[in-house]
Amino acid sequence: MKLARAIHFDESDTRVYHSPARTGEWCVSGGFEFSNWTEADLTGKQRQAFANGWLGLETFGRVTFVAITQIEDGERSALADALARHFVDVYGAPSIEAARPVAEEEIAHMAELCEDHDANTLLTVARELSEAGVRETYRVIEAQEAGLEQFAIHGSLDE
Repeated sequence: MKLARAIHFDESDTRVYHSPARTGEWCVSGGFEFSNWTEADLTGKQRQAFANGWLGLETFGRVTFVAITQIEDGERSALADALARHFVDVYGAPSIEAARPVAEEEIAHMAELCEDHDANTLLTVARELSEAGVRETYRVIEAQEAGLEQFAIHGSLDE
């Protein structure tokens, strides 16, 4: 089974998000956070989180890029528990038992996004508000195979 982890290519996420996700943490879309938002809510760093941020499942911070990789069933179960706890603590879900199926659904949606792509494929998310609510679209950036000549140093040992 595949899921995606936060990946950083530079320090920009630390500047554009209130709370950046940690490199390597498992992520989901996290669009649920914006379900009751209006245009008035979309300012500053909140706007960036809404527009392009994946949700990390350890820090509950945001990240711009995620990379697809394998996940073990035990890890996935622990993520569902953490997300269910987040739903209780932050969104007022009545219990972890009530929140867990919703958490599992969020993780299943992310796994579905990842399943047909190779490891190390990158994903981005873009969101917009519509009359029907939050609309998400995803961009896939395929992993490129690097040739040895990109890394080899050409020269002579005789010099």
